Amino acid sequence: MIRESLNDGWRVAARTSVFEQLGGAGNAQAVPVTLPHDAMLAGGRSAEGSDGSHTGYHRPGAWQYQKDLEVPAAWVRKRVTLEFEGVYRDAMVFINGAFAGQWAGGYSTFHIAADPYLRYGQTNTIRVEAQAHQDSRWYSGGGIHRPVHLLIGGLLHVTPAGLRVTTPQIDDELAVAAVCTEVANEDITTRTVEVMLEVHDGAGAVVACDRAPLTVLAGERAVVRQRAYIRNPALWSVEEPHLYTATVRLVDADGQADEARTTFGIRSVSVDPIRGLRINGATVKLRGACVHHDNGPLGAAAIGRAEERRVRLLKEAGFNAIRSAHNPISTAMLEACDRLGMLVMDETFDMWAQSKSNDDYSRRFPQWWERDIDALVAKDFNHPSVIFYSIGNEILEAGTPHGARLGRLLAERVRAQDPTRLLTNALNGMLAVLDKMPELMAQGRDDSTGDGVSGGGFNDALGSMAEVVAGLTALPEVGERLAESAAVLDVVGLNYGDSRYLSDQDTFPNRVVVGSETFPTLIDRYWKLVTEHGHIIGDFTWTGWDYLGESGIGRPVYPGEGPSFGAPYPWLTASTGDLDITGRRRPVSYYREIVFGLRGTPYLAVQRPEHREHPFEANAWSWTDSMASWTWDIPVGTPVCVEAYADADEIEFLLNRDVAARVPVGGGKAFVATAELPYRPGTLEAVAYRDGAETGRCRLVTAAAPSRLRLTPDREQVSADQQDLAYLDIALIDEHGTINPISDRVITVTLDGPATLQALGTARPSTEESFLATSCTTYEGQALAVLRPTGAEGVVTVTVHADGLQPAAVSVNLCTPISRALSTGGSGWSRSGARPTGPSSPL
Repeated sequence: MIRESLNDGWRVAARTSVFEQLGGAGNAQAVPVTLPHDAMLAGGRSAEGSDGSHTGYHRPGAWQYQKDLEVPAAWVRKRVTLEFEGVYRDAMVFINGAFAGQWAGGYSTFHIAADPYLRYGQTNTIRVEAQAHQDSRWYSGGGIHRPVHLLIGGLLHVTPAGLRVTTPQIDDELAVAAVCTEVANEDITTRTVEVMLEVHDGAGAVVACDRAPLTVLAGERAVVRQRAYIRNPALWSVEEPHLYTATVRLVDADGQADEARTTFGIRSVSVDPIRGLRINGATVKLRGACVHHDNGPLGAAAIGRAEERRVRLLKEAGFNAIRSAHNPISTAMLEACDRLGMLVMDETFDMWAQSKSNDDYSRRFPQWWERDIDALVAKDFNHPSVIFYSIGNEILEAGTPHGARLGRLLAERVRAQDPTRLLTNALNGMLAVLDKMPELMAQGRDDSTGDGVSGGGFNDALGSMAEVVAGLTALPEVGERLAESAAVLDVVGLNYGDSRYLSDQDTFPNRVVVGSETFPTLIDRYWKLVTEHGHIIGDFTWTGWDYLGESGIGRPVYPGEGPSFGAPYPWLTASTGDLDITGRRRPVSYYREIVFGLRGTPYLAVQRPEHREHPFEANAWSWTDSMASWTWDIPVGTPVCVEAYADADEIEFLLNRDVAARVPVGGGKAFVATAELPYRPGTLEAVAYRDGAETGRCRLVTAAAPSRLRLTPDREQVSADQQDLAYLDIALIDEHGTINPISDRVITVTLDGPATLQALGTARPSTEESFLATSCTTYEGQALAVLRPTGAEGVVTVTVHADGLQPAAVSVNLCTPISRALSTGGSGWSRSGARPTGPSSPL
């Protein structure tokens, strides 16, 4: 079937009832938008009338999208299908005013048969309704936040997502590609076709082929299975993500009836408690990042370039795996993981039948979970990056017999469709004993349990959260209650469950575990366990990339402030990612890179001196309140705490070339050396030593007052495709090019050319500024502008104005979109720029 982009020409407005419209109220003006789009961003934020800190104080809403579609008369003998990759939430689809279909969940790909409702040779209207209200524990966004496609094909066609490839046999000399194709015949006569299979390598050369006849009765579906033998296969791995393309053509006496295409990778996945996780026979330890679905300033809009950029920056920061917390990942991000070599744990649900929010998916789960499982598998099947399916996150009923039974149903539903991947479930031991929490808290206050719970119980705030969680999770009763849920799985996911890693090995010697969610501050402890024990296959930190909502869970809390959970308005971000919401790496990211053994040079950070007299309370999700800067507005001589991270014996701190201190590494925390130095502008250096020899150095230089703006586009040439983006870093720099982080000011961005300003903002965790405005205040001397092409070629000139500085301008070239292979459930761009996930064919 031909897959065409259906992402432009939409209009969105607040949804109102027919009675409000009759009364003249609620007639909101429709605004033109290009999909993917997040409608919640435009609704703004407030302390009142919002869903609180969970969603970053964004207001809930109900929205209506509408688009006109010209349907040629010739399509009367075609099959026309709408494909939605994700609508948040409770999507209702209408065609020419008639209800055509719905989908309850907000992250699944679904299809709507348009034929019964179309008016051929006329203009047709598509309307999509969606809503979001008290249904998420983080920022969900709202509306059609993933791409939409139009599928047009003949009456005999490969079904959407009907082309699936596995590689059951692999060695150095030969690989078998088992290709399964589902064909539907919606004609009134029996059809016989030849199914022609070709496999191409990454250079486009044909490396295998096959043909098979197929007869399909009218109104039936048939499956044809073919095997292609690929000599000297190039395997897919994190280091070398080689991809192949499988193309299936249906040919009869009249010529080609249909075509479907998908990319796939040749790789094997196995796991055991002795050798751990192995990919292509080699042991791999997962350096994992949990990521939410939002794209920071873009909100929940899953624009292709944004998803690819996140994967690339996460991999550059040292991660080799991501966990889609806590919903199915977008197709665009999967394609990026395939191309760039990133492993994926794709997660289904944050809840089953027991709710976590007032109106969340739990109310739909009993009727919808099977369809959402099926959609997950169909989306992921051909993506070599996906090695895990996770059937849930911190499911409240997982510690009960009925919850374990339900988990078994989900697991077997997945395995029935895809037995080639590993199954996990992110279990939280503390939630398994919620009914005993008052008793355990009382025991903790008495400090009489010996289980590691401190005498202050849960009243020690979050500074002791890690110890509290570890103590509760280690309780024998937790192991007993989770035993059946764990037995369902190939790999047991443990959220904050490191206290069970070794004890479970004794009790369940055949169990393999993964840290499916862990505290970022304790990666040194976790990684030691991962590297020393075969049954512990990796660690997924919370989080790799900061996100909107759950405001302030990683913020530094100073005396007199409330707890970090539920930070007050206008707090926006969780403030807990290795990378902030604009993609800049924070100090903890470099620390993690050193712990992983991926960085040989030290890294230098400085604790904010303005808080020296009132140190912040430790938080299991927060790093020290530090930044990589030696530019401070404080008197000379003020004591400042400096930090150096290194895999070394000692760190020598040099201040303006003079030795200021030499301290051992790891005295208080592994891989960390700290010292208190008097502040003097100039140059601060950290020199690492092992066995008396220098192994590397890092330095920070004091910036003078900002003298100009520096504009740095991520690429000088960008596709004119509306699924592409240009990212523009904006910085306040002095005459030597050093960023000044303490002289923030308002900047204003204007564009001239065929692009729009999709977003403008910073990583400031607490702000009332909108990402949709044309002005913002820099944060630590920086800001990020995101440009979206309108579809036309040309040059876009971006001009930035800042208070007290000369305007700066830069140009970005927009070129013709590069067409990639059409695909079924795999990678590639369609001729119109849409990411296909189903079959394609010429008319």
